[in-house]
Amino acid sequence: MSIGLTTLVLAFALLALARVPIAVSMLVSGFAYLAVTGQDLGIVTDQVMNSLYGSYVLLAVPMFILAANIMTAGSIAERLWKAADAVVGWLPGGLGHVTVLTSMLFSSMSGSALADAAGPNLIALKMMRDIGGFRAGFATALTAAAAVIAPIIPPSVPMILYALNSGASVGALFLGGIVPGLMLGFALMIGLALMAKRRNLPKGTRLPCKELGPLLGRAVIPMSIPVVLLGGIWTGVFTPTEAAAVAAAYALFLGVVVYRAISWNSFWTAITESMRTSSSVMLLIAGAYIMNYAITAERLDRDLAAWIEAAGFGQIGFLLSINLIFLLLGCLVDTGTLILVFVPMLLPTVRLLGIDPVHFGVLMTVNIMIGLVTPPFGMLLFTLSKLGDVPLREVIGEIWVFIGILVLVLLVITFVPGTVLWLPRLFGF
Repeated sequence: MSIGLTTLVLAFALLALARVPIAVSMLVSGFAYLAVTGQDLGIVTDQVMNSLYGSYVLLAVPMFILAANIMTAGSIAERLWKAADAVVGWLPGGLGHVTVLTSMLFSSMSGSALADAAGPNLIALKMMRDIGGFRAGFATALTAAAAVIAPIIPPSVPMILYALNSGASVGALFLGGIVPGLMLGFALMIGLALMAKRRNLPKGTRLPCKELGPLLGRAVIPMSIPVVLLGGIWTGVFTPTEAAAVAAAYALFLGVVVYRAISWNSFWTAITESMRTSSSVMLLIAGAYIMNYAITAERLDRDLAAWIEAAGFGQIGFLLSINLIFLLLGCLVDTGTLILVFVPMLLPTVRLLGIDPVHFGVLMTVNIMIGLVTPPFGMLLFTLSKLGDVPLREVIGEIWVFIGILVLVLLVITFVPGTVLWLPRLFGF
């Protein structure tokens, strides 16, 4: 290991241990690498301003974040929850099924697991505890597992970040995430149905048709959002980046004009929260680009590809290894960091082994999302534990069965690439 790379790794490790924000840790580590190797610090400006912030695709990230926050403020999440309750609330463990179905519906609009968790899933968590009588730890663990689906079913902020680094088509990635996202949701519902009998989970009552219709009617317009977005992308009416702006504008129109549920205060809150989140993401991407420059300069990506070729790894062996590594890293390292730093390092190997970049991108996204609910540091566990005022140890005790379900689906996606690639190929990608 060279002096420059040693400096980079040590600086990043020390700053991370000192609890310096990850984005700042990466930027400072990158500066340290450039200084030790005697390179012009102006490379930072060139990499970030020209290579990164000139990216048209990247504009989609703040727009989807804004759209998710406006949807939460505009009563859209509540409408989706009530519609899901009317459809599946009567099943054994009914409100648990409602949580999963609501997450699947909202995921097709938000693209963010944290937005899903803090919006409709927080409503579902409170309903499961207050009305359904679910134990707090079990309800929180199920809510966290359901939020994993949000970045898998399009639109997806992590997939946009992957496309930014890999050159893969955003439209193909979005299409590729639909079947795996549905598989994750239905697998959680099947697992919940099996647990419902053993745990004697409560269920609601089936609504008569005359009551079912109005509840579903209130959710028809919100459920048209993904149809508009994905239909526009795949028919070429607008690009994925423009779709993000359409989503934000559509959500604002519904919340202000149609439902009259957004006040000036709630709108300003959505704007400021979106600015804060977007700034964090952009700073993270900037730090990752500098670290990527160091990785490329040190030829780590080519060395890794050469080592795997010499070791005789096949596609399945490599993907299983990546699954294990990212399941471990996902509970320790930020989602954006994993995608932005490791994707450029792994892409030469992906190409060498003939793995489809769309399959690899969706597989990586699922891996990293499962990491968000994996103890001890899964971000969704901390978020929902705090929002729901539930002791973290109770959530950790209940999450393992849901992690097992999610990992089983991950293995199916790994061994059967068609689960990801069928829809993109059907649409000509």
